[in-house]
Amino acid sequence: MSLQDKTVFITGASRGIGAAAARGFAACSANVALLARNSGAIADLAEEIGARAIAIPCDVSQYGEVEAAVAACVKAFGGLDIVIGNAGVIEPIAPLAEVDPEAWGQVIDINLKGVFYGMRAALPVMRKAGKGTILTISSGAAHHALEGWSAYCSSKAGAAMLTRCADLENRAAGLRIMGLSPGTVATDMQREIKASGVNPVSALDWSDHIPPEWVAKALLWMCSADSDAFLGQEISLREEGIRKRVGLT
Repeated sequence: MSLQDKTVFITGASRGIGAAAARGFAACSANVALLARNSGAIADLAEEIGARAIAIPCDVSQYGEVEAAVAACVKAFGGLDIVIGNAGVIEPIAPLAEVDPEAWGQVIDINLKGVFYGMRAALPVMRKAGKGTILTISSGAAHHALEGWSAYCSSKAGAAMLTRCADLENRAAGLRIMGLSPGTVATDMQREIKASGVNPVSALDWSDHIPPEWVAKALLWMCSADSDAFLGQEISLREEGIRKRVGLT
């Protein structure tokens, strides 16, 4: 599909994968709605991108704020074509027997409920239009338990199943829904993981991680017909065949 004048709604857009995706889609002449709690960062990014971008301060753990953000996006650009559920946190990294319950629950609020809230607010708009693409950012942690990551693993597993449910319910209505598991990405989250010293992921070298621009390129590819065979599935950017299809080396 051509991305000319399409409207993309990106959560967690202040840095990392979200910011790289915003730049990538804008470079393809799409409009981008940038959501994050860090209002200053998304305002700066919107200014960098120009007229095709709007900054919408939003806490994705609050449905009312997400619903209002979707409405603001539609008002600004006249529609909504693509949703990227990217916002996510990994802290607290701690054993189940010691982790703070409130902090554990906040990970679920952002990583799982935040993805649901984005879908819930966008689906009526997309179903009315008879088209739209929803992409979620998954993780190998959705399928493999890791020490200290119980909240992150559980939230990502839940979001992966949510993505499958959304596809099952909405593909016949013309919507394209799938997930992307990028592997480890060189973002601030990896700095938090490194500092924790917990489980094998913290032992990885910075050079082991892929750049967020690779993930952005994969998300762009997932908006094309070439990815239609993967609807309802989780695409792994660790797979060499997928990297070749995306155009990564």
